[in-house]
Amino acid sequence: MKTLAARIEGIGFWADRLPSWELARAFARGGALPATATRPSPQLLAANERRRAPQTVAVALEAGLAACTAAGRDPATLPSVFVSTHGDLAITDYMCSTLASQPRSLSPTRFHNSVHNAAAGYWTIGTGAMQAATAISAMDASFAQGLLEALVLLAGGEEAVLLVAYDAGASGPLGEQAPSVGLLGGALVLSEGGPETGPVLQATLADGDPSPADGPLALHAAGNAMAPMLPLFDALARGTTASGQAAPVRLDAGAGRVLSIALLPGAAAMESVDA
Repeated sequence: MKTLAARIEGIGFWADRLPSWELARAFARGGALPATATRPSPQLLAANERRRAPQTVAVALEAGLAACTAAGRDPATLPSVFVSTHGDLAITDYMCSTLASQPRSLSPTRFHNSVHNAAAGYWTIGTGAMQAATAISAMDASFAQGLLEALVLLAGGEEAVLLVAYDAGASGPLGEQAPSVGLLGGALVLSEGGPETGPVLQATLADGDPSPADGPLALHAAGNAMAPMLPLFDALARGTTASGQAAPVRLDAGAGRVLSIALLPGAAAMESVDA
């Protein structure tokens, strides 16, 4: 397939005990792990909405806004792609158990937050964005498929796209079938021709196996359902050298396929080529 390219203008990150990309990058480079981390509190939402928003929405909005701030982009101007492996499994477990036992006591607020595109909806409300917002779920291939969607949007003419990936802990019978531990969110602002400060990402869909998840961030949040994205964030934390690109990263894209990603220095030419 064609190799698709984009410049990474901004990065957002939130994980247990690593509530920012700066802390995550320092940890991935050998720094200490902070002792505590609070629940994400996305400033895009009014105080009442922040209190009612589930953890999945909170971490998605926190990471997304951090990426936009790092990129110097107005969130309202960006089309977005939101990716979650399962949606909010804790709420889904609540919904299933309540419907089976006391259906009349079902919480309207939790029902409202149970839909898979809840985070995308809160994002467009909080930012006032009128741009397209896409929600994707593809099990372990979710992040790779979301990244591919964002790159296709850029190739189709969008100037810049926000990609947000997130998952939270699972509970109940669903947690046994689709385990997930902790809270994790990551976001990238990708563009066709931003300033030559961020690295260039080149991605190609190919046959193969994913890269080993053995970096510091991948090991730290290994139990979360969105952990398949972490080899890329470990590579971004390591950075590229002025003389060449970082080692390629292969992300699970489903059915024996991988999204093979090369990271080039910021000054590299940004181009899409036929592979």
